[in-house]
Amino acid sequence: MRLLRRILVTVALTFAAIFVGVYWVAPIALSFYAASKALPVARIVPTELNDHSVSLAPGTKLSYLGYEFEVPWNDLDESKTERYPKNKPDKSMAVLTFRSGLRLRLTSAPPRVFGNQFAADFKVPPQKLEAIFGHGSASSDYVFVKSVYTFTPDKMHFWSLSTGLHYREDMLLMIKSIMPAKAAETGIFYVQNEDYKGFQQGDPRTRPEHMEVDLYSDDGGVEFNFALKDYHDPAGLTQPEINRIVQSLHRAPPSEVAVSAR
Repeated sequence: MRLLRRILVTVALTFAAIFVGVYWVAPIALSFYAASKALPVARIVPTELNDHSVSLAPGTKLSYLGYEFEVPWNDLDESKTERYPKNKPDKSMAVLTFRSGLRLRLTSAPPRVFGNQFAADFKVPPQKLEAIFGHGSASSDYVFVKSVYTFTPDKMHFWSLSTGLHYREDMLLMIKSIMPAKAAETGIFYVQNEDYKGFQQGDPRTRPEHMEVDLYSDDGGVEFNFALKDYHDPAGLTQPEINRIVQSLHRAPPSEVAVSAR
């Protein structure tokens, strides 16, 4: 009987050690591993712009996808403008081509696109989404994206005994590694106007081939993607020019929406 008791105690301790290893040690080890393998962009956080000036160059007022904005250029080649999807009357993307070689892609999105996408694809209810990405992330795309962009491997609680916290931070780190555009490697910056706030990915001073600006509000979001590979202007795209577009963005009046949808 004494031998049997020793055997049972040994088995119990062994299973307890395995349980601790799987339940506690494994998440800690995985967090360390994920942080060590994180892409460089995962360590970049949003900062303030170093130039808030707005270009006063002669430009053009444009209206697409239900939005109006100004560009500080007047060489738009309207014959090359394309709207997508081609086979649907309601368009969510417009590609504008300028004679300088610059291409500007404008994409509109409905509100709460991230929360709705997670709910549809992964069956994540709003309460669980907010437990991962923070209060308000289920109803605000800006809050969702900010919680991702401001997270870095350095903020991970490696030694926490909460497996839930490890899984939350591992997910944040994974999304932080894949969500930013390549241009974000040169910086992520806060941008906003009276009605919209969001993020600029890319520092124009580094002459990236692409840059992206995402702006969010309670009634929808807008993305500006600048393709600069064939842009012939010696000065390149400048921050004041981007600021001109951001500061002028607003919803188009209903009569203008019908025109821009064609």
